[in-house]
Amino acid sequence: MGKPTYILIVRHGESEGNCDKSVNSLVPNHLVQLTKQGHLQSIEAGEVLAKFIENPELKDCSEGKRNKKSIMFCTSPYLRTRQTCNNIIESIKDLPGVDYSVREEVRMREQDFGNFQSSAEEMEKIWQERAHYGHFFYRIPYGESAADVYDRVASFNESLYRQFRHEDFPNILVLVTHGIWSRVFLMKWFKWTYEEFEELKNIPHCHYLVMKRPSKDSSFELKSKLQTWNDKTEEEEVADTVEESEAVEKSHPRIAVSGTSLGAKDGEIKELLANQKAAIMSTMVKNRRIAELYKKIGHQPSPKRGSGNGHSDSHSHSYSQSPSRSHSRSQSQSQRRNQSQTKFIVDLSLNNSSESFEAMKSN
Repeated sequence: MGKPTYILIVRHGESEGNCDKSVNSLVPNHLVQLTKQGHLQSIEAGEVLAKFIENPELKDCSEGKRNKKSIMFCTSPYLRTRQTCNNIIESIKDLPGVDYSVREEVRMREQDFGNFQSSAEEMEKIWQERAHYGHFFYRIPYGESAADVYDRVASFNESLYRQFRHEDFPNILVLVTHGIWSRVFLMKWFKWTYEEFEELKNIPHCHYLVMKRPSKDSSFELKSKLQTWNDKTEEEEVADTVEESEAVEKSHPRIAVSGTSLGAKDGEIKELLANQKAAIMSTMVKNRRIAELYKKIGHQPSPKRGSGNGHSDSHSHSYSQSPSRSHSRSQSQSQRRNQSQTKFIVDLSLNNSSESFEAMKSN
């Protein structure tokens, strides 16, 4: 069978809806676009993928009928995933030996939260009710449950298995999708229980989850470590990452021990995880420093974002951007935004201060 050697799952970059939940009451979910930070994250993800492709493990471009650098991108049709996919492709499309294709897959869309979302107060009631009922089985009014997403994923996986029968199926499959979908996909693939699903934290924006098939006749193994709600705090994680990075630099530059089931033959994956782990640490530290700086000058940055323009690929898969939109803002919001911009031009990965813990756990 023509199963790929690697399946890389990547969540879209930071979107306007991740920063300001009120956007979801004004803009259809499939038209919510990336923030400037989200575009930068997806461009960096493309650079990480480019380094992965150039690893010596993939240097030999011929493996029977299949090119080791052949890639299939499957993307959700939502604007933020299209933009993320385009930005990633910008970094790999001109690499020697790379042969890629792009497919849009409706079944990879995010969990439906019920068309235009209600007010913050009404949504808070929904999040609390879901927390009491159970995250996996609770169906959002006029929307879906994670169990509904599971059914879509099951259908999608069956389609993948049929495509794997073709000997010329690409060596690398990249799934550009959403946070809940990514976790449900792994749950279905590795036969996790719904309790195990509910223990998982969301996936960081634009960081790859890596599945690898060690040999031609073996099953896929998950090489990335997923964070759960019982794991360390962000501060502890940063401290450990800094300490680990310093130790790794002394012993073996550019290679960090990350993920699960990593063996001696997983050097290319260790390098990919190390490259994006450095990005995670950099983002955490940078955001904390900026937030502390704002506190010192007495300003809090507005959660509202401007939108950046995605890179349009020259190939036929290029997507159009959504039309510009204007959102109503109060005078106080405008003043706060203007005050922050006069001091610094920054982009913080912060959720709304009013967002509940239950909402953050899944969104």
